[in-house]
Amino acid sequence: MLASGVAACSTSDAAVELSPVAAVVTTTTTSVPVYDGWVDPVSSGQPWPGAATRGMLTLRGNPTRSWMGEGPAPRQPVVRWRYPSEGRMCATSRSLGVTSKWCGTGWTGQALTLERPDGSTWVLFGAFDNAFHVVDAATGVDVFPPLPVGDLAKGSTTLDPDGFPLWYTGARDGLFRVIALDRPQLEVLWELPAKSVGPTLWNDDWDGAALVLDDHLFVGGENSRLHVVKLNRSYGPDGRVQVAPQLLWHAAGWDDELLAAIGDRDVSIEGSVMVTGNTLWHANSGGLVQGWDLSGLSEGRMPERVFRFWTGDDTDATIVADRDGMLYVGSEYQRGLRRAREVGQLMKLDPRVEENPVLWSRFDLGYKGFEGASGVWGTPALYEGLVITTTARGEVLAVDQQTGDLVWSFVIPGPVIGSVTIVDGVLVIGDCSGVLHGYDVSEPRSTPRVLWEVTLGGCIESVPTVWQGSVYVGTRGGAVYALSDP
Repeated sequence: MLASGVAACSTSDAAVELSPVAAVVTTTTTSVPVYDGWVDPVSSGQPWPGAATRGMLTLRGNPTRSWMGEGPAPRQPVVRWRYPSEGRMCATSRSLGVTSKWCGTGWTGQALTLERPDGSTWVLFGAFDNAFHVVDAATGVDVFPPLPVGDLAKGSTTLDPDGFPLWYTGARDGLFRVIALDRPQLEVLWELPAKSVGPTLWNDDWDGAALVLDDHLFVGGENSRLHVVKLNRSYGPDGRVQVAPQLLWHAAGWDDELLAAIGDRDVSIEGSVMVTGNTLWHANSGGLVQGWDLSGLSEGRMPERVFRFWTGDDTDATIVADRDGMLYVGSEYQRGLRRAREVGQLMKLDPRVEENPVLWSRFDLGYKGFEGASGVWGTPALYEGLVITTTARGEVLAVDQQTGDLVWSFVIPGPVIGSVTIVDGVLVIGDCSGVLHGYDVSEPRSTPRVLWEVTLGGCIESVPTVWQGSVYVGTRGGAVYALSDP
């Protein structure tokens, strides 16, 4: 458990010391250890612990954002279906006074998979046609009519891990939704407007994937606020799922010290929240990494901030935790601040260290090819003692998880803001020329060799999903694809 009486630190260069991760206790009826906390850190790298739902349920698959899918991974894939079969998913959208056309899926558009009781599999995703989609994994045909929303359905999404037929997702129209999957068509059961809380910064998009734990929903928004919702899930007299959500708590993703340090108010939460032990973690586009103690939430005590660290620049990549509770953070380099040049753009943090939690860091400075930024946009992946990620310039690199030393790297056509997926010894990543690549990483410390390449078209920003012999991925070309071996 977190030590009692721990207070949040007030300086941008320090972090409050956390006590060791929560204890493991043994019940009197079994010898199997039972974790006394929210998320057991040792579940890092495993499927969602205790989940009653099978599938790729959220960005990186589990609460620690460290599980990447289920094999086998295809070895010579071809396109099995394209959605839509003809045409493109596109819409126009206005943001910050500029109207532009968007197509397909983007940086936050990982497709999910859901195993059904009848043996079928569904693929679920939001797209830039202002709609959410559920299609049959075998055929690519709609299971439900698409659910239209008021703007781009661009956020990362999450499926209920406890067996309830619920889908949690946000869009650019300012609404975060809870959607029922047990009706003849998709039905919105509840909406959380981004402007229902305050004060807010930036805009009302919802980019990050939520987490659902013990009937609580945790999600950050581009309103730069963190939200905790008690869902109160149940089934009604008609047997259909229902919710009665209560917004329990919300907090600013920034503080005055951050705004003074960065010199602007361009701050939002665009990555996904993460939980390990009893701590909720998130970062924001000002580079503020925060940890919030959840240990008393189930008893009615609201979260308290117990960790603060400033990376120096926009940190949209989702934080990943390992089995020891260490944090892996990717950050961009756009504002050109000294802090970012000192701290780096890929780092390992020990949240138990008060003065300086950085165990190692690597730097990626100078490239200005994507929104004027270099650095790391993709969520780091933990694999066989390595941390593998991408940089905006198109580099795919692996560093030693313990030392931060470079083990290997190669370059694909950039800019690259997507994240790698590694399943069954195969690393899958898309590039901005529209090619999806598969690399052999069965010998993790050797430079990967190319296994296959498939041209899909359109910059591939979305995280590929590998699930039981198939890859599902969307591109900015306007479609989502399923690939598998012939």
